[in-house]
Amino acid sequence: MKPEDIPFGYLLSDVTLLFRKHFDRRAVRFGLTRAQWRAIKMLHHREEDLRQTELAEYLEMEPIAVGRVIDRLQAAGFVERRPDPKDRRAWRLHLTPRARAVIDDMQEIGRGLRKDATAGISAEELTQALAVIGRIKDNLQALDQGEAGQD
Repeated sequence: MKPEDIPFGYLLSDVTLLFRKHFDRRAVRFGLTRAQWRAIKMLHHREEDLRQTELAEYLEMEPIAVGRVIDRLQAAGFVERRPDPKDRRAWRLHLTPRARAVIDDMQEIGRGLRKDATAGISAEELTQALAVIGRIKDNLQALDQGEAGQD
């Protein structure tokens, strides 16, 4: 069988959906969805002070979708928007003490879910699988770059 005849896209999609479902189930006690947690985690790792458009790029999401995530995080007291001193139209994003208080717990949820998901899989097997998935991602991103050059 040739690689292009193996329908792996559905499996990747199913794995992603199951990760989301189980993460959301475990994180419900903090009132955060996986998308909201990703935004908090990115702000934490990037040392905050990102513009919403920058956060959208890092998360590989549309700015409008990130705006909705930030709206919910702000309403729940996890993030605050502060005016950008260099651009009156823009806002800088900052984590609140409430967000900082859940970071370690949320990271532990992620570790626990990865441990459960990789039960019976060796580190070598996982490393090889991730390398292959990474190459698939690179190939798909190269298609995007090729299509952008045609515009």
